[in-house]
Amino acid sequence: MNLRRSSLNLGLALLATLILVGCGESPAATNTPGRPSPTRIAPSVPLALVTASRHADGATSPTISVPATSTARETAIGSSEQPLTPEQNPAGDIPDNQAFITYTASSGGYHLEVPEGWARTENGTAVDFNDKLNSVRVQVAAAATAPTATNAATITDALTKAGRAVQVGSVKAVQTSAGPALLVAYTVNSEPNAVTGKQVRLEANNYYFFKNGKLATLTLSAPLGADNVDQWQRISQSFGWQ
Repeated sequence: MNLRRSSLNLGLALLATLILVGCGESPAATNTPGRPSPTRIAPSVPLALVTASRHADGATSPTISVPATSTARETAIGSSEQPLTPEQNPAGDIPDNQAFITYTASSGGYHLEVPEGWARTENGTAVDFNDKLNSVRVQVAAAATAPTATNAATITDALTKAGRAVQVGSVKAVQTSAGPALLVAYTVNSEPNAVTGKQVRLEANNYYFFKNGKLATLTLSAPLGADNVDQWQRISQSFGWQ
């Protein structure tokens, strides 16, 4: 009888040990007073991401960090856009044989010559003529005084804040067929293409014409490196008040 009871006790002890091992614990770890229980790590968390953090009393406990997925990862964006590198042989030259037509803005009270066939978009007092990356834009606004080279800081500051990576090259007074005007030459990044997102570096000339409380801003722009000197000269000299 005693032998049978001892065998039964031994069998129960072995069964208890097997159960504890299957649960990830050991009898020594469970029964020893003062010994901390082992920490269980969920199988779905990579072991490489488990690190130990130390408490004030010197004890340590695991810290588990889950890696961010590509959809949750944030991209840091700089506070200002950087100037783009000019393209080699940019496609922006206005052909020497380009035909021009006269555009008259009755509401703005001015006229000028623009390349024939370019797409025209009107928005209030602003009108745009575009062909690929070439652009002619005129906008009229109220102004108290005429801008000059000595008080052009307000204009250049506005250009820098409103444009993409604007770099002003020169500010000077010029004489046109419409009278004295202010010319600001600068470079700027283009708006991203709506389909591809591509941008290019542009060069631009802003002419500021003033008369009787009205300021007309003529903007001529093309890819940096394009040869449009003669065509831009023709357009700017063709501007006149009605």
